[in-house]
Amino acid sequence: MASRLERRVRASAGSRIGRAAAVVAALSLGAMIVVPILALLTYAPLSALLGATRDAGFRDAVVFTLVSSGLAVAVALLLGVPTGYLLARRNFRGKAVVEALVTLPILIPHLLVGVALVVLFDRESLFGGAVSRLGIPFLNTVYAVVAVMAYVSTSYAVTASQLAFQSVDADLLEASRTLGASPATAFRTVTLPIAARGIVTGGVLAWGRSVSEVGGLLIVAYTVYPVGAFGGPVTSPASVYLYNLYTIGGLPGAAPAASLFILLGFAIFVGVRLLERLGAVAWRRIEVPP
Repeated sequence: MASRLERRVRASAGSRIGRAAAVVAALSLGAMIVVPILALLTYAPLSALLGATRDAGFRDAVVFTLVSSGLAVAVALLLGVPTGYLLARRNFRGKAVVEALVTLPILIPHLLVGVALVVLFDRESLFGGAVSRLGIPFLNTVYAVVAVMAYVSTSYAVTASQLAFQSVDADLLEASRTLGASPATAFRTVTLPIAARGIVTGGVLAWGRSVSEVGGLLIVAYTVYPVGAFGGPVTSPASVYLYNLYTIGGLPGAAPAASLFILLGFAIFVGVRLLERLGAVAWRRIEVPP
């Protein structure tokens, strides 16, 4: 009896210690994320923040970044979701190599992505020469921006989609098939609704990575000129614009615009979470009928 009581006491004490450790870790993580942001947000006076909102260059850079990152996320999801499904549902020779290649952009320095794209689209190269003969410009255009953003962000869409599809219970798919559902119907009514949360998460991560990219953009799109459907104005991606502000004006020059950009990104992420809580995204959990 005493031994059983001692085990319960030790288990209860261990549980309390575990919860306390988890709380300390969570608070430490929160401080690590929030404190630097608060330092930046409190550096610039309110008048400087208001002045940044009236800066046409800042507004152009933000709008351009939102549009180009949206296009990059569309590319990431269009290519990443089918690839994630393939990796989750199929075993084939060389699968480990494919998975390594898909995640490689997360590892390599993104400055090298810009260098690689410059080499690829060089007019002396086979591919770049063909593109040039078609009259399609690349460097310092919206095409280069979207290409870099898609390159560095698609890995997140693939990985999140793969994990999401792997989480779908095989019993649910088997139950739908026994009820007469075709593979396409089972995918549309069972697999996709369950995996939707993970796919959306991958899209959000891909968008965040696209917006935060700077290394590759410094190489291929330091300044973006009008071309095709993008009729101007001459601008830069927001990350490059903020980099220019810092190199020219130091902290006083960059802090107001950087603070506004952080607040904008935070508002977008909060909006996504609110849409999730309000049920605006139609993911759901499906149970196997008894």
